[in-house]
Amino acid sequence: MPFNPRSFAFALCLFAGPALAAPTCQTGNFEAWLEGVRQEAAAKGVSKAAIAAGLEGVGFDQGILNRDRGQKVFRQTFEEFSARMVNPRLKRAAAMMQKHAALFQRIEAQFGVPPEILVAIWGLETDFGSYNGSFPTFRALATLAYDCRRSEMFRAELIDALKIVDRGDMQPAAMKGAWAGEIGQTQFMPSSYLKFAVDYDGDGRRDLVASVPDVLASTANFLKGYGWKRGEGWEPDEPNFPVIKEWNKANVYSRTIAHFATRLAEGRGLH
Repeated sequence: MPFNPRSFAFALCLFAGPALAAPTCQTGNFEAWLEGVRQEAAAKGVSKAAIAAGLEGVGFDQGILNRDRGQKVFRQTFEEFSARMVNPRLKRAAAMMQKHAALFQRIEAQFGVPPEILVAIWGLETDFGSYNGSFPTFRALATLAYDCRRSEMFRAELIDALKIVDRGDMQPAAMKGAWAGEIGQTQFMPSSYLKFAVDYDGDGRRDLVASVPDVLASTANFLKGYGWKRGEGWEPDEPNFPVIKEWNKANVYSRTIAHFATRLAEGRGLH
């Protein structure tokens, strides 16, 4: 399975803890717990149809917890990590900028985010949508919500995933991604999907799995929502770097996004 740097960095920032392979620390029955989730989702306005569709057949997955609890300290330096992740993707990133030039121009005009940043994120997250992850989102979120360590956070994400289904953006079977519940070509958590996803291809749905316009515009909307300043720099100590840190708080990863975008802007390594 390809290495997904976002899942690793996301886990490193939020999930750091002892590398334990122990079972869940919940003491209740998973099915009884899941019934509580159904009741809570219904109380929050999610339709019965969406709840049934999203949670049908969802089970506990010990493999998800093993991944969560088996995170190792990230030992690569910025120089090592950025060289590994950026250099092999530069030429394809430049080709993507050219291929979608009109789309990027429209997005920058509306949201103020330049194409270099969006392509850098897109490339680092999923190799430009070539591998979004294969873990069923509802199973991953339910497992992490059932676990006692961050149950409140992931229970909220699980209900937000049901809301995505309820508003008609995606069907549960299409919701597959990283083991920690990120969805789509730039790996949105369900809460960010609900808040920032936009329908940019005009088909009436916000599809961050299959629609490149929706993916890129939604990513720009996320950055704008966290204060992206049009025309300002994005390297460390420049005005937009804190916004990149909102995308991912791991310093090595956020610096790599900035570095990737700068390489593209300057045309270094593209020939």
